[in-house]
Amino acid sequence: MSHKSNSLKQLALQKFKKNFWGVFSFYFIVLVGLVSVFAYVFAPDNSQYANQMHLAIHSEKPGFKVTMLTIPSKIKVDQSAFDKLFFGKKNTDSEIPITSYTIKDDELEYKEYAADGLEGAEKTIMLSVFPAGKVKDFIKEKTFLFGTDKYGRDLLSRVLVGARISFFIGFVAVLISLVIGIFMGSVAGYFGGKVDAVIMWVINVTWSIPTLLLVIAITLALGKGFWQVFIAVGLTMWVEVARVVRGQIISTKEMQYVTAARALGYTDLRIIVKHILPNIMAPVIVISAANFAGAILIESGLSFLGIGAQPPMASWGAMIKDHYNYIILGKPYLAIIPGLCIMSLVMAFMLIGNALRDALDVKN
Repeated sequence: MSHKSNSLKQLALQKFKKNFWGVFSFYFIVLVGLVSVFAYVFAPDNSQYANQMHLAIHSEKPGFKVTMLTIPSKIKVDQSAFDKLFFGKKNTDSEIPITSYTIKDDELEYKEYAADGLEGAEKTIMLSVFPAGKVKDFIKEKTFLFGTDKYGRDLLSRVLVGARISFFIGFVAVLISLVIGIFMGSVAGYFGGKVDAVIMWVINVTWSIPTLLLVIAITLALGKGFWQVFIAVGLTMWVEVARVVRGQIISTKEMQYVTAARALGYTDLRIIVKHILPNIMAPVIVISAANFAGAILIESGLSFLGIGAQPPMASWGAMIKDHYNYIILGKPYLAIIPGLCIMSLVMAFMLIGNALRDALDVKN
C-alpha cells in the first residue's frame, strides 16, 4: 500500500513537471514569496513601510534621478538586526532632494529641488551636523526605477513591501479556511443526520451572503488593521472547502477500507484523520490554490475601499486607490504597476491550481 502511494505521488509529480505553466507559476510564486519575506533587503527604501516622503519629487516618471542630501539625526534608535531585516529600518534621518550644493568654510549651501521649472529655496547647514565632516558621503544620486507616488515615495519599494500583505494574506486566509472547512465538512459528511443538517444550514446561510459584504462586516466588527483583514478573509473562505470535504467523505465513508477500520475498533477521529482525509485531499489542494487567488483579490478590494491594511502600510490595493485618478492625468503607471502585480500573482495561483488538478486526476 505504501509502495503504491509513493508511486501515485511520483506519477502526479511527473505529470506536474510536464506542465510548463504550472512549473513556471510555481517558481514565480516562490520568487514572490522570497521577495515578500526579504522585501526590505531588496527595496531601495528600506525604511519601515518604505514610507520616506519627498513631496518635491511627487509623481515622477520611472527612471527619475535626483541628488539626495541626507541630514543625520541625533536621535539614537535601538533596533536589532532581525527587526531591520524583516520590519524595516526606523529611519530618523531627513532626506532632501537638491539640485546643487557648495561647501564654504564650515557651511554647506544647497538648493532644494523644485518641479515644473520652479526655483528651489537656497538653504545652509553647518558641517558639524555630519559626523567627521564627511559631507559627500551624505550626498548621493538616487534613481527611482518605477518613479515616485503622489507623496514622493519610491514606487518600487512600495511595490516590493506591498507584496508581503498580498502574499501572506493568501497563506493565513487559506490556513484558516482549511482548519474550519475540513473540520466542519468532516463532521457533517461522516456523521450525517441532524449534525449534517445543522452544519449545512450554517454553510448555506454563510454562502448566501456576498463574500465582500461579509468580509466588510467582519472587518468592521474586529476593527481595521493588518491581522483583522487576514482573519476576516479566512472566515469567509471555509464554506467551499467544507462542501467539498463533506461530499468526498460521504462518497468515501462506505468504502471497504473504512468499514474494515470500523471493524477493527478504531475511533471515529482516527478513521477520519488517518484513513479518509489522506485519500480525499487532492480536490482540497486544488481549491486551496484557487482560494489563494481569491484571498488576494478580496484583500485588494478591501484596501481599495479603505478598510484593508491601513496607512502607512504598503498594499497593492491601497496603491491603486491612491492613484487610480492619475490614469486620466497622464500617469497611468502609478495605478497600472500595482494592478499588474495583483494580476500576475492571481494568474500564477490559478495556473498552478489547474496544473495540480490535472496532475492529481487519477483518470488521466
